[in-house]
Amino acid sequence: MRYIIYGAGGVGSVIGGRLFHHGHDVVLICRGEHLSAIQQRGLNLKTPAQNFTLTIPAVGYPDEIQFTEDDVVFFTVKSQHSEQVQRDLCAAAGSQIPVVCAQNGVENERLAARRFNRVYGMLVRLPATYLEPGVVLNHASPRGGVLDIGFYPRGTDHLALRIANELDNAGFTSLVDPNIMRWKYAKLLMNLRNALQAICGFDAPYGEIAQILQEEAQACFQAAGIEFATEEEIIERSRDKFQRGEIDGNTRTGSSSWQSLERGSPTIETDYLNGEIVLLGTLHGIPTPANRVIQHAANHMVRKSLKPGSLDVEELMNLIMREKKGG
Repeated sequence: MRYIIYGAGGVGSVIGGRLFHHGHDVVLICRGEHLSAIQQRGLNLKTPAQNFTLTIPAVGYPDEIQFTEDDVVFFTVKSQHSEQVQRDLCAAAGSQIPVVCAQNGVENERLAARRFNRVYGMLVRLPATYLEPGVVLNHASPRGGVLDIGFYPRGTDHLALRIANELDNAGFTSLVDPNIMRWKYAKLLMNLRNALQAICGFDAPYGEIAQILQEEAQACFQAAGIEFATEEEIIERSRDKFQRGEIDGNTRTGSSSWQSLERGSPTIETDYLNGEIVLLGTLHGIPTPANRVIQHAANHMVRKSLKPGSLDVEELMNLIMREKKGG
């Protein structure tokens, strides 16, 4: 089986790099300076224990690949890019190719099910950093992270089991779960803090706001009849499997949203994290002022090319209170 990693930034490059290092056939799809660096010098994958340089194949677009029946595609792009990459993949490979949504949020599987016959969801708990072209960091040991998989919207099959086994053998921990979206909604609850950390910075005292974000989300889930695991269950799933580890010569980094701001990315994933809660609130009549403010603040920072930590907690709380009162 060949793995096509579509969107090989931090998470995608770590998954593809570890699979390739353990003997699997892998092709990365990425763009820009990251693609050029990998093609010219290989992928530099750093972990707390080892530093690899991998001569892994990489291309810019799916139509550069000759697809076969033995291929499986991992989507690892940010959710705001899913619509375009799914359209491009379907044009190049057809609707029969199996796709795995190894992404934050819950919109990606819904989008993929419009085009592809076999869609899998994946719970991703994988501490990764991508700030420099051609270099990715996987801050985890002894395992590289949690990558649980299940058929969408629910169920399992032989392919999910094979993927889980091969990921496990490549240094991750991976289980097959027939109700994978229950875990992805739980991960969504955790990811509501991503933009908050990016907006206020690492050490800002934003715990009260984080609690409000989750309370709004849980009220929306309950109103919508959505089943979700608890954050404690996710933490327990990872216990003794991996711990965040230091990598010599590399400073502390933040969430994927923090990294987007730090790199000066023109987009951020918040519309599909906090914005998902805003959407559910609109559909089910649940007020979501905190998630709406976080969504707008993160997008404002991207538009203005602001660095992480540009807004303090007090100012952000004032905006939430103003939104709660109706502007």
